Amino acid sequence: MAKGPVPAPPRTTPQPSAPSVVAPAAPAGQIREEVDGATSIVRSLEEVGAEVIFGIPGGAILPTYDPLFDSTRLRHILVRHEQGAGHAATGYAAATGKVGVCMATSGPGATNLITALADAHMDSVPLVAITGQVGASAIGTDAFQEADIVGATMPLTKHSFLVTDPDEIPARIAEAFHIASTGRPGPVLVDIAKSAQQSRTTFAWPQQLDLPGYRPSVKPHSRQVREAARLLATSRRAVLYVGGGVIRAQASESLRRLTDLSGAPVVTTLMARGALPDSHPQHLGMPGMHGSVAAVAALQQADLIVTLGARFDDRVTGQLSSFAPKATIVHADIDPAEISKNRHADVPIVGDLADTIPDLVTELAAAHEQFGKPDIEAWWQRLDELRETYPLGWTPTADGHVAPQHVISRIGEIAGPDAIYASGVGQHQMWAAQFIRYEHPRTWLNSGGLGTMGYAVPAAMGAKVGMPDRTVWAIDGDGCFQMTNQELATCALEGIPIKVAVINNSSLGMVRQWQTLFYDGRYSNTDLNTGHQTARIPDFVKLAEAYGCVGLRAETVADVDDTIRKAMEINDRPVVVDFVVSRDAMVWPMVAAGVSNDDIQYARGITPSWDRDE
Repeated sequence: MAKGPVPAPPRTTPQPSAPSVVAPAAPAGQIREEVDGATSIVRSLEEVGAEVIFGIPGGAILPTYDPLFDSTRLRHILVRHEQGAGHAATGYAAATGKVGVCMATSGPGATNLITALADAHMDSVPLVAITGQVGASAIGTDAFQEADIVGATMPLTKHSFLVTDPDEIPARIAEAFHIASTGRPGPVLVDIAKSAQQSRTTFAWPQQLDLPGYRPSVKPHSRQVREAARLLATSRRAVLYVGGGVIRAQASESLRRLTDLSGAPVVTTLMARGALPDSHPQHLGMPGMHGSVAAVAALQQADLIVTLGARFDDRVTGQLSSFAPKATIVHADIDPAEISKNRHADVPIVGDLADTIPDLVTELAAAHEQFGKPDIEAWWQRLDELRETYPLGWTPTADGHVAPQHVISRIGEIAGPDAIYASGVGQHQMWAAQFIRYEHPRTWLNSGGLGTMGYAVPAAMGAKVGMPDRTVWAIDGDGCFQMTNQELATCALEGIPIKVAVINNSSLGMVRQWQTLFYDGRYSNTDLNTGHQTARIPDFVKLAEAYGCVGLRAETVADVDDTIRKAMEINDRPVVVDFVVSRDAMVWPMVAAGVSNDDIQYARGITPSWDRDE
């Protein structure tokens, strides 16, 4: 098997250095209008096809809120915190595949968006943030509520614009949507001076966009794809390592064809849950720190890993130097910066997976004609033994409280695979990834790269706005829930009937798990006093009711199913269910941070058995 890198063939035709692209949603018969800059912003958002804006007005963006009041094509949803606006826009984008939009004023309004922008950047979510800025003449003077949001967000966005000339507004907004939604998706910020919003201008939608240096790679090199197909057709221990890029590229159907044709096992990362149905017999589950034993072992023992839209994140690889030591690496990604960033790619493929995977299917069929199909019976026998010996599951709790895994599993079984699930970050996130069965893409939303506590409620809100006919559950922890639960007021007032499951173990669960395992049970500042004490602070049922929602509680195993079904029956208001669960439950399997995946623990004190030296 070839181990050396396969270089990309040289380009034989001159390439333009600054291509022009057609502006998105360019209207026919454009009529130039004399308007103010604020009206130009609203018109631009209408013309680009935006549907919903999540935001909060304030001084520097206030001029734009005046014409927004009259728009019949844009729905504005008044959130309670700008971070909520950003996460709601992310949830909307992740669930629909469209560009999410959020809006905030200058200074603290804009800086409150930063966490959500960083989150969208890490997880490749298409997002456009419109922020107000102080007047052009005041920029740099430390004016009231001035902050250099363009400078602050440059490392955390795909691009950031500062607009001081009102004539530039349509082009910058068109460019922002184009950049956010093409190539590797991501967030773009457009910061617009208040003086530009108030000045007169001529609104004219750009017919073309001139973006020097922005040339996303789309079509993969055929030579690279052919070599990947040859390796896949001749490998006896191949694995398809699937990342969130498959979902962003809307390439799940072609992934299914590649899976069926190759016969290879598939692992889907935390961001790729649903890219291949969990019911598919070749699906081994999630790899990495809390992945299934079979998925982790498959990567460690593979002789070929075909990586599709994943980035060899540390939570997947564990100790990088010991990851998949004998595997040839094929790495396909739309972002050339990801290729060989963490793990050297023997066969690099830069291109949109919407094109790359179908090309790989075609070339693999041809390679099978040439080389035949590999003998992978022994490989599957080994992996099936691991699946049967080390299935995902949990043990009864020692303290008598409900097992959180049981709660999350039952939510998934009762709500079903057509529901959308958004999670916070921590133990409940891992259990939701493990114990809910995902059969479709865009049904699992979470903060994978940044790990943002407080993501679930606003993201679920955005997902429900974008997909109003789908049941949307936020799977949250009692710690995460207290960071952004004010958006329940938004949901209640705006008619957004999400369902929230608070997995209430009265503590910061994942931190507590680490304190149990690595700090001798010294539980420093992880008690939240929300579930197991007589005085619940806060009482989540009363809190839900105060926000105009229905509040429910389940404290025993017997309560769980009936409470979930009752929540499912309520569709005219948001529902919050306080599930009081064991604080001693832990997420297993587990690869401790910084150690080899070979040291995975199936449960505390139990190391799975396989031949690490083979």
